[in-house]
Amino acid sequence: MEKSQKPAEERACDLASIEAIRKAEADCVDLSFFRMDRQGAQCGFGLKGLCCRICHMGPCRITNKTPQGVCGADADTVVARNFLREVAGGSAAHSDHARHLVLLLGKIGQGKGGEYAIKDEPALRRIAKSYGIEEQGVPARDLAVRLAELMIGEFTSQEEPLKTLKLAPLSRQGVWQKREIAPAGIDRMVVESMHRTHMGVDHDYRNVLLHVFRLALADGWGGSRIASQVSDILFGTPFPVRSTANLGILREETVNVLVHGHEPALSEMLAAASNDPEIKDYAKKAGAQGITLAGICCTANEILMRHGIPLAGNFLQQELAIVTGAVEMMMIDVQCCMPGLPDVAKAYHTEIVSTSGIAKTAGAVSAPFHTDRAYDEAKSLLKRAIDNYGNRDPKKVAIPQHSSPLVAGFSVESIKYMLGGSYRASFRPLNDAIIQGRIRGVVGIVGCNNPKTKLDSYINTLTKELLAENVLVLKTGCAAIASAKEGNLTPEAAYQLAGHGLKEVCEAVGMPPVLHMGSCVDNSRLLEAATEIVSEGGLGDDLSDVPVVGVAPEWMSEKAIAIGCYFVASGIDVILGHPFYVSGSDNVVKFLGVEAKEMFGASFHVHEDPREAAQAILQIIDERRERLGINRKAERKLMDMKDRRELGV
Repeated sequence: MEKSQKPAEERACDLASIEAIRKAEADCVDLSFFRMDRQGAQCGFGLKGLCCRICHMGPCRITNKTPQGVCGADADTVVARNFLREVAGGSAAHSDHARHLVLLLGKIGQGKGGEYAIKDEPALRRIAKSYGIEEQGVPARDLAVRLAELMIGEFTSQEEPLKTLKLAPLSRQGVWQKREIAPAGIDRMVVESMHRTHMGVDHDYRNVLLHVFRLALADGWGGSRIASQVSDILFGTPFPVRSTANLGILREETVNVLVHGHEPALSEMLAAASNDPEIKDYAKKAGAQGITLAGICCTANEILMRHGIPLAGNFLQQELAIVTGAVEMMMIDVQCCMPGLPDVAKAYHTEIVSTSGIAKTAGAVSAPFHTDRAYDEAKSLLKRAIDNYGNRDPKKVAIPQHSSPLVAGFSVESIKYMLGGSYRASFRPLNDAIIQGRIRGVVGIVGCNNPKTKLDSYINTLTKELLAENVLVLKTGCAAIASAKEGNLTPEAAYQLAGHGLKEVCEAVGMPPVLHMGSCVDNSRLLEAATEIVSEGGLGDDLSDVPVVGVAPEWMSEKAIAIGCYFVASGIDVILGHPFYVSGSDNVVKFLGVEAKEMFGASFHVHEDPREAAQAILQIIDERRERLGINRKAERKLMDMKDRRELGV
């Protein structure tokens, strides 16, 4: 391996990652960071979205000299089609995740769910009721079957709009109807996207882009929302838990097992099986003091929220965890699992085990997971990891001793409880704090990491800038893990980072200034929270009224594009840390950044500097506050008895 082009400190913020990157260099292990260097200058046509590979008359590249492809497609058509295909990929990923969970819910209702059960019956009844299903007096298993059948219909519906759209504010539903972008079945939307972008079909870039937003809504209010709902029913609605984050959670004296990917079904069984007395005894007989189970990426967020299981790291730390030399097994399933993991593992004793039938990886052990014998398979995998413990080379072990405490598990239900207790659970205190100016606004920071930028740098800088300006920050996915490693997911962080008003609210409630709301599929929880703000009253009647902004700082996946599009279509402005591949068409850029604002009350904004992004976010928040008539500082006055008599108190 060639010598690295950058020092480790320029690649990551946290000390654990910096140490692991240096160790990888010393061990001559290749990483995504180094592969990015070798890419050199990336394809200019690809960066602008101007390369068309949709038919085999091409590939065609659109230039000033060749403004049309062989078929006659111009830059607008090519860029818009490529963009729609990216959103189709992202929407399919989130929604297929949801489908597997819905099918499992149906099996449980039919008594065919193996060791799985409904852990949160109140969530089942609450969610069924939100869809108009009569739940009173209906046994839980029967209700599960009815709800699963309705949710499967959200995938297969051909003409009827998604029922989940009715969970949005009425005024927003009206916007979608007016623009004719209310989606039908999720599967139909994805298939239609691929059809529209086939050679010789939809060439009008505006028409193509309208379907982008229609498809994205099928993801955000359909697939992603369903995935979060069913996860809560099956595994429990998240409530605040304490845990720890970063590579320092690995231990030399234990068998270290990591779960990585996005499917929570296996990780739930692993969480249970790791505490099985049989497994604990098996580990002790192998010479270990037990098992350390931890997560990478969004599976990490799933088991963190419900069990307090620690976070080993986010997307760009998946290889670094192996470099510690202390990981016996990394189980991978779907989404964000790098195909280079087995190559990194060759330098150590780590086994990479692929547990999904649709996600095999060359060089990894294939062990497809079956829900009907889930617990036994989870125990078998843990025993295999324990058997590998004896193959660990102590000379190669170097665990960075860096980790941070955190509090996570902030579902909408838990936030309502936190603000009002069992009998007065609501968003009223949050709305009042926004109206009074103690909280300036709310920002959702989501998304991945990208080796094009320093790991976590943009996310952490932006977060600190916003907290100082009394902005409450909600986070999901790898962005949430970035804040966990930085130590910003504790109530104590408010004293160090938050402005006076936000600090006052955090102190009163006992909450962190940054709320961890789950995995990337849980971005639907952010929409749910914004809808609760609207429903509570006093801050407008649509999502486009509320002082809320979404940000994708270090995004890299197609899922992130779909997420951004459903936020904008829902009326929430989105800040991007780097642009989409659309700059080859001025018309597409204008549509996403200007015309979308006219259509949806929100649009995309690109700011590659986090401090500039913070200023842009504050401007959007203040403009919304101004329209609501609340953009003023609350006056504080010490009242005497005369003042009180005048008020009739």
